[in-house]
Amino acid sequence: MNALEALIVRRIRAAGPITMADYMAEALGHPVHGYYMRGDPFGRAGDFTTAPEISQMFGELVGLWCVDTWRRMGAPGRAVLVELGPGRGTLMADALRAIAVDPAARAALDPHLVETSPALAAVQRARLAGAGATWHTGIGTVPEGPMVAIANELFDALPVRQVERTPAGWRERMVGVGPDGRLTVALAPAATAAAMLVPASLRDAPSGAVAEMAPAALVLADALARRVAARVGAALIVDFGDETPAGRPTLQAVRGHARAEPLADPGEADLAAAVDFGALARAAREAGAAAWGPVPQGRFLHALGLGLRAERLRRRAAPEQAAAIDVAVRRLAAPEGMGTLFKALAIAHPALGTPAGFAGAAPTESPC
Repeated sequence: MNALEALIVRRIRAAGPITMADYMAEALGHPVHGYYMRGDPFGRAGDFTTAPEISQMFGELVGLWCVDTWRRMGAPGRAVLVELGPGRGTLMADALRAIAVDPAARAALDPHLVETSPALAAVQRARLAGAGATWHTGIGTVPEGPMVAIANELFDALPVRQVERTPAGWRERMVGVGPDGRLTVALAPAATAAAMLVPASLRDAPSGAVAEMAPAALVLADALARRVAARVGAALIVDFGDETPAGRPTLQAVRGHARAEPLADPGEADLAAAVDFGALARAAREAGAAAWGPVPQGRFLHALGLGLRAERLRRRAAPEQAAAIDVAVRRLAAPEGMGTLFKALAIAHPALGTPAGFAGAAPTESPC
């Protein structure tokens, strides 16, 4: 039993079982032992690899998306470029390099990074030295005004609550202490407030179905939508998930690029759950914004010019580098890679029209 599990066990024995969301918040964000507070988990030497770490092409294409969005906004002389959950700062560095192709856009877009981990913020500052970036621990301190926001593989790490359909109704899956003194999952004996959050599509699901809800994700989607609806702007969300809830638990742990047990060794493995893009889109609509997508990541990247960018890089590449570029394209965009598992959703001011990469996607706009 590691130090964080011992702390959680003591908490449960003192006050009773905790929700899965509370467990995730502790495992990922405990100020001392939390997974993202401990250091750099990315890349081959870490536990998982994100799209920006696979290839510079991902961040460059996102940067071009930001330029196109800024132009659709009327090319304001000053706008905030926000990345939430910036990892190592790789995406922002690559995006800024692409944005600089349009000097006016680079001069106008002021980079801001929202990061809760001091360890990762230090890595980002080193990567983005000289970029004129500003750091925040929450979106609430990001300056007001026109905004272009990016969130890549952030929403899947926001805490989820789980409720299971039983013959007696919906019961929340809680984290408690088993007979062996270790953390275990057990159903709450009576209905909790989480039962009220079950999506309409699952309310009549059969016994054994599990609904996962991420209240923090809806709050963040609402905040982004209100900002882009009040002051012209857009937000791009890229993550793994689908348009409708799965009806089963999707919470997973990854350690050393392999699946792990979510309740084992908290703070030593990444935790993530599939994003309910439909719920995010509804939250955006209710806040007065338009939502576009989700569209598969592969389709999104190809629409932005992934094939053309890869071809340009190949022209200057040695044979082994060209082969690596081909591998990166497949990992980012092919169905057997991230191409269909990961999706892109745009939340935008209704007047901006169809965002780049979302042609053919049905918009879902607020009636307001």
